[in-house]
Amino acid sequence: MKLPKFLLGDNTDFPEDIFIIHTDYPQFIINLANDEIEWLEDVQGDSETALTNEINDLIEQASVFYDREMKRYEDA
Repeated sequence: MKLPKFLLGDNTDFPEDIFIIHTDYPQFIINLANDEIEWLEDVQGDSETALTNEINDLIEQASVFYDREMKRYEDA
């Protein structure tokens, strides 16, 4: 099965929270209510700087994904 790179998630146990799930390596979940990140696997890279840059880029991509999805909901 091919999964999208990002998924939106919510849960009625956490009514104020919205989650973005990153399904590629490194897998993680961002809670948009407080910007907490839960890593679902160990993250390793060639250098700490490269890894930090990659993670920052993925977080930015997740934010763009969320904004795009919300715009699509509004336009529907």
